Amino acid sequence: MIKLNVTSLSKQFGSNRVFTNLSFSANAGILGIAGSNGSGKSTLLKCISGLMKPSSGEAEWIVNGHITNKQDLKQVLGFAAPYIQLYEELTVTENLQFITDIKKNSGSENAADLLDEFGAGKFADSHFGELSTGQQQRAKLAAALIHKPRILLLDEPGSNLDKKGRGIIEEIVERFRNENGFVLLASNQTYELDLCDRVIDLQP
Repeated sequence: MIKLNVTSLSKQFGSNRVFTNLSFSANAGILGIAGSNGSGKSTLLKCISGLMKPSSGEAEWIVNGHITNKQDLKQVLGFAAPYIQLYEELTVTENLQFITDIKKNSGSENAADLLDEFGAGKFADSHFGELSTGQQQRAKLAAALIHKPRILLLDEPGSNLDKKGRGIIEEIVERFRNENGFVLLASNQTYELDLCDRVIDLQP
């Protein structure tokens, strides 16, 4: 059982208010966050994941009946976004191994199998910094899933992906839905939001 409780969450940078007193709850499933560029989608995901501290309010994750602290959340959460980068000087495989070692998760996916699944096996031994933007996106998705997270945050996941790559996003979402996982998907693309069970619109 996974549940997210967001209570009176606000974030502002100086005099710029991104969102104010945002509250909602969601159980396991696929939750979409809609809004145009600049509406606060990425900032909201950062606050919910613990990457950014909100100005006020809180985001609380409950996993198996227990409130999850920031450290434990890292073990069960995967995050793929344009602003989350892998190490450019490491190969894709080395990046995945590094993540596995940090999380100390014995139940991690096999890196080679996961990369093959994402159509990334052919550049597994290439340095991340040498990849095209589309190849980097596939590698980022693999990095977000290597430790078998139960919670997955996706920010504009289809960016720089072709039709086949977007099909991979659909497969990932369906896998989490079937396994009672939780996906939080931020996008302004209709085809991605259509994958969601429910959508919260941040449009000002």
